[in-house]
Amino acid sequence: MTNTLVEVNNLSKYFKINRNDILKAVDNISFNIYKKETLGIIGESGCGKTTLGRTILGLYKATSGSVLFDGLNVHKASKKEKKYFKKRAQIILQDPYASLNPRMAVGDVIAEGIDAQNLYNPRERMERIHGLLSLVGLNHEHASRFPHEFSGGQRQRIGIARTLAVEPEFIVCDEPISALDVSIQAQIVNLLIKLQEELGLTYLFIAHDLSMIHHISDRVGVMYLGNLVELATSEELCSNPLHPYTQALISAIPSIDPDNSMKDRRIRMRGEVPSPINPRPVCRFADRCIYSRKICYREQPRFKLVKKEHYVACHLI
Repeated sequence: MTNTLVEVNNLSKYFKINRNDILKAVDNISFNIYKKETLGIIGESGCGKTTLGRTILGLYKATSGSVLFDGLNVHKASKKEKKYFKKRAQIILQDPYASLNPRMAVGDVIAEGIDAQNLYNPRERMERIHGLLSLVGLNHEHASRFPHEFSGGQRQRIGIARTLAVEPEFIVCDEPISALDVSIQAQIVNLLIKLQEELGLTYLFIAHDLSMIHHISDRVGVMYLGNLVELATSEELCSNPLHPYTQALISAIPSIDPDNSMKDRRIRMRGEVPSPINPRPVCRFADRCIYSRKICYREQPRFKLVKKEHYVACHLI
């Protein structure tokens, strides 16, 4: 593919805890996102998925590295360029209960971006709000109601409508279904797929449910403790995982086949996730990996291409 929309080059985001301690939430990550594709990012809680998404959008200032959006350096853009970038790149937040202002009517919530960008006059503004409500499966009269009058799934639809209000090209979906019931999760994912097909959107879809990531994504990246350890097409990753951490994640997916014993196929990782504060320059998965060797404790593996569109960071590959 050559239609690259987002280029992430050696991106890092560190948080200084105190004089001596640094939390390396995102550490030297590189990948591309192509136009009209969905790139899924998966990993355990605390691995840096959300920080990665917010740093790509410029909501967090990068410690090092760069993010190029259609040629624009996001972290070195001028004020005018940043305003234009914010119109083209948006985010769907994780918690539909906390992300909507309870004191604002739904119509005003949806129109926040419209008002900030001065896109429409009052009549066009209301027409746009009604159109967005219809697009996400809600009714026109919902515009005058308040967020507490809606269910979690409806609130997330409102959040999606707000994201779409400024007609973005690229959307970071930051675990948009994790706070919802399972049946509602499927509805929201199907809505996102439908919107992508109709509007030509590009997604960075962050989640910790590998089954859902496999369903919605064209390619999938696996994060562990601030590092990207594997990246491949969705089918390739699920059928031929190379990194031991990815193998362990896939083995944990429940099977509906009664003859497929979970006990026989489950790969159990050792110990607990180590601290991301001041990590050593070695393989961060080594202490939990059942295949670890001496080299894993001496140096950090390089993220490399091992076959067509399949990247992995592991000394054993």
